Amino acid sequence: MKIAVSMWSLHKLYQKRELDVFGFIDYVAGLGADGVELLDVFWKDPHSEPCKALDLVKSKGLEVAAYAIANNFVNPDASKRMAEVEKIKLGVDMALALETKVVRVFAGDLEPGIKFEDAKGWILEGLSEGARYAEQKGVVLALENHGLLAGKGAQVKEIIETVGSPGLRATIDTGNFLLVNERPVDAVRTLGTLAAHVHLKDMKKVGCCCVSESYAALDGSRYVGTVAGEGEVRIDEVVRLLEEAGYDGYLSIEFEGLGDPRDGTERSIEYLRRLA
Repeated sequence: MKIAVSMWSLHKLYQKRELDVFGFIDYVAGLGADGVELLDVFWKDPHSEPCKALDLVKSKGLEVAAYAIANNFVNPDASKRMAEVEKIKLGVDMALALETKVVRVFAGDLEPGIKFEDAKGWILEGLSEGARYAEQKGVVLALENHGLLAGKGAQVKEIIETVGSPGLRATIDTGNFLLVNERPVDAVRTLGTLAAHVHLKDMKKVGCCCVSESYAALDGSRYVGTVAGEGEVRIDEVVRLLEEAGYDGYLSIEFEGLGDPRDGTERSIEYLRRLA
């Protein structure tokens, strides 16, 4: 079992200027994890920092488990969609510079006035172009289940199979399935053999009055992030199903709960180690 930590777990500390990419790498090394997941949104200088980050990652005995970018193909402006393709290509090049072969990507989400079929077509077009470039470079785009257009396991699977490229696979985000009212274990059964990356995220349902830092699901219920193993995601069953599907990549902790994110991250890692 290879354990990584996504820097998104500590995004609150970054926003408060208490942590940067280098501090994050140092922190994860102190936890005894195997890898880090780096995100494009956290670079302060994307030209000089990545090389220094990789040097630090290696000096700490870690690997870059994945490089995550934030892209969105749901836009009626063709030039803006092409800019999103270029963003993916830059992400692929950055992944190679960071010596990882996995780039987490998004599809995009519906906006007012945009038809579902139009949005779906733009997503397929953009991911096809991005996957073609990734395949040429020996990199895999890993589409995360996120939002309404690619939120459920079957939706992600359909996109991957329609694109039909070994350059496009899935990032399984266990918590996000709850937000589209799908049982995570069912989604993992659907996507397990297509997984190139995994976000181990747990959540629990809360009352409608608890809105602060909570996420709305399709049925109107609300969820907050929790320590892995303390919410409604059967993490133990997810890990078992992934092993059965032959997944041997990283399990990346993505804590989105209340309180100190360091505490939530550390307790999540402890839980995951007990499953090994």
